[in-house]
Amino acid sequence: MVVQEFLNVASGKFSRSLTLPESKAYLKKVLAPLCEVYPDIDYYGAALDIHTTTGYSFCDALIIAAAKKAGCTILYTEDLQDGRKIDRLLIKNPFSG
Repeated sequence: MVVQEFLNVASGKFSRSLTLPESKAYLKKVLAPLCEVYPDIDYYGAALDIHTTTGYSFCDALIIAAAKKAGCTILYTEDLQDGRKIDRLLIKNPFSG
C-alpha cells in the first residue's frame, strides 16, 4: 500500500516527477527490498477493525494494519494524528516540532 502511494506521488506530485524508468529503478532498488508484509485475510480484517474503531479511512487503516503486522512500534506519517497510539503503534509526524 505504501509502495503504491509513493509511486503515485512520485509520478505526479513531486516538483520534478520521476520518469517511468526512474520509478521502475527506484521500485526495484529501494522499495522492493523493504517489502516484507503481504496482504492476507487477517490483514484485511485487521484493517476493517482499525477503520471502524479509529474513524480513519480504509486506505489509512491498511497502512496501519501493515505496520502492526510488521511489528513496527512507530509509524511516521504526516497524514494521521500525531501522537495517537493504536495498541503498541505510535503515529508520529516527522515534520512536527
